[in-house]
Amino acid sequence: MGSAADDVISLYRRHATAWTRARGERLDDGGWLERFRGLLPSRPAVLDLGCGSGAPIAKALAARSALVTGVDSSPEMIALFRVNLPSQTAKIADMRALDLGSAFDGIIAWDSFFHLSKDDQRAMFPVFRRHAAPGAALMFTSGPAEGEAIGTLEGEPLYHASLAPAEYRERLDEEGFEMVDHTAEDATCGGRTVWLARLR
Repeated sequence: MGSAADDVISLYRRHATAWTRARGERLDDGGWLERFRGLLPSRPAVLDLGCGSGAPIAKALAARSALVTGVDSSPEMIALFRVNLPSQTAKIADMRALDLGSAFDGIIAWDSFFHLSKDDQRAMFPVFRRHAAPGAALMFTSGPAEGEAIGTLEGEPLYHASLAPAEYRERLDEEGFEMVDHTAEDATCGGRTVWLARLR
């Protein structure tokens, strides 16, 4: 399945417009975004990793007074982000090698982090820490259990992976994050498995 993991970026580049149209503006997050926002200061700087077009997550955060920096590997997605959120910051970059030299009050990787291979996910935890301001909130989605799976996007294979829940907890703890909340396959947000943590 390694080759499928390598194809994720090019897949989203080819189908950026179709994905954005299919995703739409619906915010089916089950209240997780409010929990995340509740951990942040009044006008927080938020790093959105794998931001896509910015809709609906970055848009919802901006509407709640966040200053969003959207990062995505797809120039096509970033172009859409800039149209949707012209007053926010957008950067074309691979989250796996990210080093912005800035710290953020909140970091979110919603429906993006789980497209990385398991080894790349493990390597992301120091990246999270490097970009986290004191007390920063971190929220990401994963699979419910360790493994790899292939979905589809516009009829092409789309890679997903997950570490074991115990390993996510261990890696968060190693980087100084404490658990705030976690639900596997949350029925209130489309069956997503969500992790919410905070830097100690």
